[in-house]
Amino acid sequence: MSEEPGRMYRGVAPGRRRAERRERLLAAALDEFTSTGYQATKIAELCSRAGVSTRNFYEEFRGKEDVLLALHARINDMAMVRVGVELGAVAEADVVTRIGKLVDVFVATVAVDPRLPRLNYVEAVGVSPALEAQHQEWVGRWADFICGEAERAAEDGIAPRRDYRLTAIALVGAVTGLLREWQAHDPPIPAAAIAEEMKGIMIAAITRKTDAP
Repeated sequence: MSEEPGRMYRGVAPGRRRAERRERLLAAALDEFTSTGYQATKIAELCSRAGVSTRNFYEEFRGKEDVLLALHARINDMAMVRVGVELGAVAEADVVTRIGKLVDVFVATVAVDPRLPRLNYVEAVGVSPALEAQHQEWVGRWADFICGEAERAAEDGIAPRRDYRLTAIALVGAVTGLLREWQAHDPPIPAAAIAEEMKGIMIAAITRKTDAP
């Protein structure tokens, strides 16, 4: 029997029930996409794992791709918010300290669970034009973030004054590559080692001397 719209059900309001179903579907999808694989996962499997009906699924998502888009955006947004908060706490620190904090918080957020980088940097790659567009949007946002830190370093006299856009995009790619390696490596590479490599690459790239304008 379906629930009546707007009615309490077992003491839980409709909006809360719907939010809980959505969260169960997202949790199930994170498990399935990073174990079975996105392409091989069936919507019926997600519903069974989440304990919801197929009808409930389509009340929340248009299809499987929408679920992947939501997870991809959530992971990036979570990391961006946490990095922003932490950098705000060291607003007056030198650039090396700020880059170190940026990397430490990013890695602590994304590498807390190997499923997160696997979903974002393996399962979401090449799925569809919509995923590619969202990926490129986030590459741009992270590159903007890095450009801001590089320009701050230039203002402090630690780095040359130049256009850092290509450097920032290259650094986003390097970070992606390191996290792909981390989630796939057996035995696991310590996350701290990945973070140290990222810091070294970022500082070297930002502070290097160049003849380019």
